[in-house]
Amino acid sequence: MLTALTVTVSVAALLLTAWCGFAAYRDQPTKDWHFVGMAVVTVLALAQLVVGVVRLASGGEAEEGTTIFVAYLLGAFFAVPAAGFMSLVERSRWGSATVAAGAVVLAVLEVRLHDIWWVG
Repeated sequence: MLTALTVTVSVAALLLTAWCGFAAYRDQPTKDWHFVGMAVVTVLALAQLVVGVVRLASGGEAEEGTTIFVAYLLGAFFAVPAAGFMSLVERSRWGSATVAAGAVVLAVLEVRLHDIWWVG
């Protein structure tokens, strides 16, 4: 995997965590701007999904196995959209907290994806 892309996705996810966490702290639900942030993070996760699949298709191998790698790629892609959907259901501060938690999950999955792919 591309380390720069993994770091970019992780940093974007942590920024989204801080932003939505601050909104939850201020007792605010997710707003339209939060959804724009979620869309940006999701597009970055989609780019990583595409890069991962292309790397696998071109003969690359994950250190811990292809199945685990693909499962983590899919989990990373769906973490923020799932949290965003749940925040639409819970239109209170807990919706913002849910998005913040989903973004933390994405950041952790990114670290794990790097560990799974990295051969060194």
